[in-house]
Amino acid sequence: MSDGRVNNADQQEQEQNLVNAPVKRSLGLLITTYGCLFVGSVASSLLAKYYFVHGGSSRWVSTWVQSAGFPLLLVLIYFPHFVFKTTKGRPFTRFTQRHLFFSVVIGLFLGFNNFLFSWGTSYLPVSTSSLLLSTQLIFTLILSVIIVKQKVTFSNLNCVVLLTLSSVLLALGSSQDKPAGLTKTKYFIGFLSTIGAGLLFALYLPVTERVYRSVYCYAMVMEMQLVMEFSATVFATVGMAFDGGFKEMVKEANQVFTKGPTVYWTVAILANVVTWQLCFAATSGMVYLTSGITGGICMTALLAMNVIGGVVVYGDEFGGVKIVSTVLCIWGFSSYVYGLYVKMKKEEKKEKEEKGYTGVKTAEDGGEMQVEMGKVKNDDVAAADERV
Repeated sequence: MSDGRVNNADQQEQEQNLVNAPVKRSLGLLITTYGCLFVGSVASSLLAKYYFVHGGSSRWVSTWVQSAGFPLLLVLIYFPHFVFKTTKGRPFTRFTQRHLFFSVVIGLFLGFNNFLFSWGTSYLPVSTSSLLLSTQLIFTLILSVIIVKQKVTFSNLNCVVLLTLSSVLLALGSSQDKPAGLTKTKYFIGFLSTIGAGLLFALYLPVTERVYRSVYCYAMVMEMQLVMEFSATVFATVGMAFDGGFKEMVKEANQVFTKGPTVYWTVAILANVVTWQLCFAATSGMVYLTSGITGGICMTALLAMNVIGGVVVYGDEFGGVKIVSTVLCIWGFSSYVYGLYVKMKKEEKKEKEEKGYTGVKTAEDGGEMQVEMGKVKNDDVAAADERV
């Protein structure tokens, strides 16, 4: 009787850990997700500015394209199960009413965040808006501590301080970065809108991390992301309908956009839709595979690439303040990555000592190597596979 109770308790504990513990995933999937985040983040920021530079003026159109590509996520949801046979459960079979509720609420919240970002992009240079968005990181850390009990370490605190300092320096020297013909009032609106978008995104990251703790696989993350992006698209569509955005799209394409209607629909609209969806899907994947704070740090580090992209593509000024800000941004991210590397090596060495062997565990020994927040671990492969 006692053995039965013990086994039952052990089984319940394993099931609880399966839901609540951060999910282990292959290093290849993590690298692929970050690669998609890199491409999506840099390309979407440049294309968002491209729309306004060449005559586009509707903030609602810019907001709408950030989420309208949600049908593309159906590929990531259905292909793993029906084509590649890598997932056991059928799509949406474990999608509960709780998941639906949180996905809809977060999606509407994300839609408003997209709107603020569009306002900021319409007025500010890409390099300025990119560095301003890095202010979200310190709030991401604070909210992660509160919402998901994130442990504060020297590496993540040092990274947050350096990246936030880079934004403060930019803010102090931004008065001379105002584009020609732009009033101080509009520049101030763009400045505050970008800061607001960063702060809302800081809340988005730990909230989604908390919700993803009840998610069973990567494909289910995409299921929730599909509902979020659909809700954000509804928000933007309603705004466009009241503001005449759909008629304005046709007018912009045929009469206003300086590159002509073909470039308008293929680059300013379609390419924007695809790259933004790639960016947001990869962001959700990073949060699921690692944590909200790690996802925020990775995105903030990419802002340095956006700064360089703005200088190269649009000729944004790159004076002393931006140089220092960019260096601090790269420095902060590098220190965080190094901290993860040191942590990984220490824990790997500790596990080898505990298990009494050296070398990487092979498939015959129990499965392929897994990663969790930079930590190498080979246990519980069967449990991890079941969540795929």
